[in-house]
Amino acid sequence: MLTDRDELDCFLILAGELHFGRTAERMLLSRARVSQLIQRLERRVGAPLFLRTSRSVALTALGRQLREDLEPHHRAITAALERAAATARAAGPMSGVLHVGFTTPPSGELALKAAEALRTTHPGLAVEVCEVPLHDPYGQLRSGDFDVQFAEFPVREADLGEGPALLTEARVLAVAAGHPLAGRAAVSLEDLAGVPLLAVAGDQPPYRREHQSPASTPSGRPIPRGPEVTNMQEALVLVAAGQGALLTSAHTPAYHSRPGVAYVPFTDAAPVGYGLVWRATDHTGPVRAFARAALEAAGGREHP
Repeated sequence: MLTDRDELDCFLILAGELHFGRTAERMLLSRARVSQLIQRLERRVGAPLFLRTSRSVALTALGRQLREDLEPHHRAITAALERAAATARAAGPMSGVLHVGFTTPPSGELALKAAEALRTTHPGLAVEVCEVPLHDPYGQLRSGDFDVQFAEFPVREADLGEGPALLTEARVLAVAAGHPLAGRAAVSLEDLAGVPLLAVAGDQPPYRREHQSPASTPSGRPIPRGPEVTNMQEALVLVAAGQGALLTSAHTPAYHSRPGVAYVPFTDAAPVGYGLVWRATDHTGPVRAFARAALEAAGGREHP
């Protein structure tokens, strides 16, 4: 039975706090995400770990047993990670592995260009590049799986810092090839009235959800909410089947060409920017070096 670190951390914190709100604050998550993690762990175990009422939270007998079994191992793992981090720091600020997340193919290509440049300027610093899950835009950055990542702007997270937009591109509307809008040379945001827009699943911040699938047009006409998706291939399957349209970026037709899907440009949608985001309290030398390399690779000027 496999579990992830977030589930175990969430269980142990909630077992100590016995309060979903305080647990969410300590983990920098929403209460809904905390509930989701606990429910997922309970499904893995096969029985409730907490007794919940409208006024209190308490461990079940099984929950108490699991807490007693887990705590010494959790402390040992945490101590081992801290020792490894200390060893890495002692080896020098520009050595070790920098984990970089990317959200789109163009940002992934830019990340690889920056990594290649760092091989020359900082040969002791290895860069590993991995895709950011669409349904969890900041979770792996916050947990430490990524040290820095490319993200679609806007990013309005108090615990995350960000640099300038390194890539900018227009927005397009993906619709089924037989949709009335598919034959247009261009569409406007007002044309979205009555068109169901696919939404990204997961614990999305409200501003991000509104950016990806707005609830109304600029004049206030309602835009229906379509099915939720977890990745781009799933989204395009639903678009081709006529179950909704997708607001996406101009690179999508080149990287995700699919029969049955038409891409129509907008006349009035603001362009999308992509830039680097990192934990605000962990803006290390390697992160700064990568940011400089990415800026240069994008054709900008190096930071002083």
